[in-house]
Amino acid sequence: MAIKNPVCASLSFVNMFAAHFNETGSSESLHMGEVDIPIITENDVLIQVYASAVNRADILQRQGKYPPPPGKSSILGLEAAAIVHKIGSSVTKWKVGDKVMALCNGGAYAQYVAVNADHVMPIPPNLNYGSAAAIPEAWLTAFQLLHTLGEVKSGETVLIHAAGSGVGTAAIQLAKLAKAVIIATAGTEQKLANSKMYGAEHIICYKKKDFAEEVMSLTNGKGVDLVLDCVGGSYWEKNIKCLAKDGRWILYGLLGGPHVNGNLLGQLLAKRIKLTATTLRSRSDEYKSELVKDFSNKILDHFKNGDFKPVLDSTFSINELPAAHERMEANQNMGKIVLIVKEKDCDEEGKCGLSD
Repeated sequence: MAIKNPVCASLSFVNMFAAHFNETGSSESLHMGEVDIPIITENDVLIQVYASAVNRADILQRQGKYPPPPGKSSILGLEAAAIVHKIGSSVTKWKVGDKVMALCNGGAYAQYVAVNADHVMPIPPNLNYGSAAAIPEAWLTAFQLLHTLGEVKSGETVLIHAAGSGVGTAAIQLAKLAKAVIIATAGTEQKLANSKMYGAEHIICYKKKDFAEEVMSLTNGKGVDLVLDCVGGSYWEKNIKCLAKDGRWILYGLLGGPHVNGNLLGQLLAKRIKLTATTLRSRSDEYKSELVKDFSNKILDHFKNGDFKPVLDSTFSINELPAAHERMEANQNMGKIVLIVKEKDCDEEGKCGLSD
């Protein structure tokens, strides 16, 4: 299904097209609307968006379940690959024309978005805009889960749920670099095969097997040191069962619901499990700036030399946004769903500006 009021190139520079929804609910509510181009502060950059990507938070916001933080853009879109169009008066690290990827506080489903200059990273020279758009939200989230919060160490065993997702495929590659032993869960054989290809030593189809029993068998009864969990309620008991004593459980989503019935606290105490809940979107600008800096210093070069690869599931024009959302809602994607915003510089595979 094509979106209403598709992006065109006939606007004056004071206006732009951006994705909106008039009513919370289904993907059919999405449409393109004309809005003012954002005004930047002294610490911002205005970037011209070539590509963005779909995140679960976008769908939840559209459904009315996850509003943007106070004062942030109501336009969907948390990441972008772009060109710097304008810089704030205090910005020194970027110049007009730089090719960048950015972690956004919303607003990336648009032709332009204003971003804190410290939330911007250079696009690795071997990546095109489509691939770069798949990095900021998913890879920064995975880096935060594993390192900032999870404090993963060499030789530890990590259980990664939703291994076929954008965050999951990033977490597998990051955990492999950290020399952790990786156990991945997913719901299809293809997603599990991809997990194996990207570095998971062990794979479990949660639809066919009890992942807790499988994990305990694989670890000879010890359990895992770290669980990355975006499922929540329906997984809590199995997560505790397969965590080692003094294990860490990082909760970053509630796809299985928010409610827990049973002796959660008692079982946490019995194993001395550390449970940390986190969302990246609600973090302060200062936190995000430090995260971007740490990721840039430690990880970006690994894209340049080929150690890491953003995993792209599919590419849609921004005018096909409803179909892109529907694909994620149906859990059909293996990796990131990319949205092409600046059509004329992108081919059908999302290879935007590859030869530039």
